[in-house]
Amino acid sequence: MFERFTERAVNVVSEAQKLASGMGCGEVLPEHLLLALVIEAKGVSLKLFRMYGVTSEACRTEVEKYIIRTPKHKENIHFSHSFKDILKHTLDLASRSGNTNILFEHLFLSVISDKNSNIQAILNHFNFDVYNSRDILTKLVQRKIKRLEHPEALDEENKNNNFESIYEGEALAGVLDGAVSKLSAKGYEILGTEQIMASILENADSELVKTINNYGLNSTNFEEKLAEQQSRQAEYEGKKIIFTPNAFLMMNSALQTAKELGSSVITPEHIVLSVLKTQKGLAYDIIKSLGINTEGLSNDILKPIEKQMPETLTIMKLAKEEARRIGRNIVGTEMFLLGIIAEGTSRAFEVLNDLEITMKDARMVVENLVGYGNEYFDKEIIFTARAKKVLEKAWLSAKKSNKPKIEAVDLLLAIIDEPDSLAMKALDQLGVDAVEIKHGIQGQCI
Repeated sequence: MFERFTERAVNVVSEAQKLASGMGCGEVLPEHLLLALVIEAKGVSLKLFRMYGVTSEACRTEVEKYIIRTPKHKENIHFSHSFKDILKHTLDLASRSGNTNILFEHLFLSVISDKNSNIQAILNHFNFDVYNSRDILTKLVQRKIKRLEHPEALDEENKNNNFESIYEGEALAGVLDGAVSKLSAKGYEILGTEQIMASILENADSELVKTINNYGLNSTNFEEKLAEQQSRQAEYEGKKIIFTPNAFLMMNSALQTAKELGSSVITPEHIVLSVLKTQKGLAYDIIKSLGINTEGLSNDILKPIEKQMPETLTIMKLAKEEARRIGRNIVGTEMFLLGIIAEGTSRAFEVLNDLEITMKDARMVVENLVGYGNEYFDKEIIFTARAKKVLEKAWLSAKKSNKPKIEAVDLLLAIIDEPDSLAMKALDQLGVDAVEIKHGIQGQCI
């Protein structure tokens, strides 16, 4: 269900779970979701709450009047039926508006429209104008649809992530073996971020761990902090799988990070970077409690990787720059194409150059296809589902050839394997087809 939720929307649901746990409730209620919305509100949503004097403190006071605490509640708190009904209504709202993403505002609209909980009574206490707020939020959602729209943004997400491939490779085998040993020693059945991080930190001779040690994090103080934890609640914010939900999120992020950094295997560096990026789970909680400068640590881990100048990493950076140049925070396959051309040294570039494709012409065609946007330049750059699919195919191609790095030619082959992609539409307008590109690549291999 949550794969369609934006990060802000997911954060609201996670916050509701934390509130339910902190208030001693046996299940997550709609009232917790309302309070979570107030806490996480920004921009127009925050102004709406402030207009009626709805602060987090005042809302909490009202919410606590209606919730029932349970003396002994489970660590794994479930969603109540009424909470699930709101989530279903949220999905319906997004579908009716033609939006593939579930936004914060969709949750907001669904919550203030709910009549099967105590939410209306709480809102009435603040004289909150539901009807006026609905109109404002509906218009805001419609504007966001237009702003978020990208020709490849409606592609379905590639579900076949070949996640089992994370177990492959010497770089990760020892880490996971050590993590499983720690898991067994604790008597747990599901692997969490804390066991994975603890296993990484045990390799004191690695350059990665030496870099981490420089920031005041080591195996000893990590284990000490871990021993202080009374609960694994930070690991359970979703459904149970072989990993805890947050470990699964972190490992998926590590897989995507490996691809974007041009590696055909996941390494401990990718895992640590993903722990710092996802900011979820016990491992991150411990790092945060030790006052670690996470941004500095991420940069120092990236430095030796960037010094190696992998082709794909350079192309990804250039693709993001091309997106920003035309006011976009979305990278599609067309930006990958521009990144290959801008990199200018790879075999893939030479093939395109031999076909007389220039940066000037390619930019012009791409701009006509996607247009100029008005997204904020400081927003995180995201990839379309089609772009992720192409990167996945390039990654698999490199692995199949036993390459340690994803090469630009793997990326170009993946692009021409997606005939409906924007990159191929751009190449078609430039007078080049897949057969010519394949012939060019094969010619270089002779």
